[in-house]
Amino acid sequence: MKKIAKLMATAMVLSPTASFADGSVEVMHFWTSGGEAAALGVIRDKVVEAGVAWEDAPVAGGGGDQAKTALQARIAAGDPPAAMLMLGQNIIDWANEGILGDVNDVAAAEGWDDVLPQAVQDFNKVNGNYVAAPTNVHRTDMIWASKSAFEAIGAAYPTTWEEFNALAPRFVEAGIIPIAHGGQAWQEAYMFEALVLGVGGAEFYRKALVELDLEALGSETMRAVFAQMAEIRGMVDENFSGRDWNIATSMVINGEAAMQIMGDWAKGEFTNAGKAPGADFACIPVPKNGDGGFVYLVNSLSFFTQPRPEAASAQATLASAIMDPDVQVAFNQAKGAIPARTDVDMSSLDACARATAAEFSATDVAGTAVPTFAGTHAAQASVVGAATDVITEFFNTDMTPQEAAEQLVEAIQLAL
Repeated sequence: MKKIAKLMATAMVLSPTASFADGSVEVMHFWTSGGEAAALGVIRDKVVEAGVAWEDAPVAGGGGDQAKTALQARIAAGDPPAAMLMLGQNIIDWANEGILGDVNDVAAAEGWDDVLPQAVQDFNKVNGNYVAAPTNVHRTDMIWASKSAFEAIGAAYPTTWEEFNALAPRFVEAGIIPIAHGGQAWQEAYMFEALVLGVGGAEFYRKALVELDLEALGSETMRAVFAQMAEIRGMVDENFSGRDWNIATSMVINGEAAMQIMGDWAKGEFTNAGKAPGADFACIPVPKNGDGGFVYLVNSLSFFTQPRPEAASAQATLASAIMDPDVQVAFNQAKGAIPARTDVDMSSLDACARATAAEFSATDVAGTAVPTFAGTHAAQASVVGAATDVITEFFNTDMTPQEAAEQLVEAIQLAL
């Protein structure tokens, strides 16, 4: 990344094509599904209302890998966007490279320190500077269930892994796919972290995926995590490979599949389709062994240094719009998540969001809220990438849980 930073600095001086339009903000992101686009539109409308032009720069790919590649090319060319959707450690890495600017004046004027929980500040305020503004907090350890599918077999929603596994043959007999899944590496990484929490509990999750304790990574509990993942592998349809996450969500929405294990951005697709929690679908955390817990992910737009005062002013308008209390609520009604701010009125959010907000608060106090691994909050991208290679190979081959745990230890050792 230091090489990229140098390239950017050189290109900013030499390249006549690097441009920063006055009175406009270019926002690069990978929010391209229906629910995501609707959510981003809330921020866009607030920015435009303030007299700043919005330049949309979407990069398809739900996990964001393609967007990262596109961003690196833009930076190397000396032409970064005003803002970029980033996750976790990636924000910290770019800030430490000296490439991100800050919106400290906006943050101080609007009292961000007083309304953002520490878990959110950790990935937006780097070395004392607000280099990003958080749009929301997601929960990743979730099951999305079709009410009609469960009614078709007369079953209750599962509360244990034994109940979860026992449902599969009943759904198959009824002609319903038990699990809707998109066979992409990033989706399998999020499934894996949900299982680490669900099978092992929060303390085990923290030991294995935050502290990267090699004994925990290769333990019997980790083998049990992979064994449960193998059970799920037997519940997906044969056409799962390469499927986008929102297409898998649509399978639950239309009753073709019974459940999907996915972060609560999936709820945005239900909302966009006019479906309501309770009436049409259920939002339930994955079954929990041990001490329960909550896996959180913070979405943020990070800000690149703007050399012209007019461009910096437009960027400040974007930062203020993101953190506007009404925008936070409306954004998350569409996105399926919960506001990053703690001082907003949650009453207009649906039952799923209100439950998520309450559980985030409770688990934060109890010390059982843990940062997403797949979303690069718990570990560096290089570590997550190495682990994901093992996870997705396991899901797509006949590798045993024992072999997977051993390879996970080896991969993370090499990545550290």
